[in-house]
Amino acid sequence: MRFDFGSVDDVESFVSVPQGVHNCRIAEVRDGRSRDGSVRWSFRLEVLDGDYAGRTAAWDSVTWSERGVYRVKKLFTALGLDVRGELEIEPNDLVDLQVRVKVEPEEREDPLTGRKQVRMRVPYLGYAPIERSEKPVSEDESLAPVDGWGARRESQPRETTPVDDEEGFAF
Repeated sequence: MRFDFGSVDDVESFVSVPQGVHNCRIAEVRDGRSRDGSVRWSFRLEVLDGDYAGRTAAWDSVTWSERGVYRVKKLFTALGLDVRGELEIEPNDLVDLQVRVKVEPEEREDPLTGRKQVRMRVPYLGYAPIERSEKPVSEDESLAPVDGWGARRESQPRETTPVDDEEGFAF
């Protein structure tokens, strides 16, 4: 057999789901540090349903730095956590929480090998709550929203964010 491998890209692909929006759960969280020394939580997002259920959609992270806490707040809001005040939380408290995630491919060069790699990434504001269609058991239960820990809380006005696409993600 004769084949010209000059036309074959030397790219390692770590993509296991298509680009787009997926319902995911946080399957794993790793506690670490960013380059500036801030606490960073890296987490694996696993697809919940459909043809790609159980596959890793992406790895993402949030940084507890002065600049990074804005994204932490947006993610936690999408996860259903009450971020209107002080919140005591550990990395493993995020495991099994669910969120809609927008993923898109990103190509990088591995600094050690020089090879190109393709991975899925989550855009800066690529998180939204999973819309629940289940009806409440009783009318009383529908009066107050539920926070991420299952406790009832007083209804609050919703933040309005410009929306640029049909999935409800703001960019």
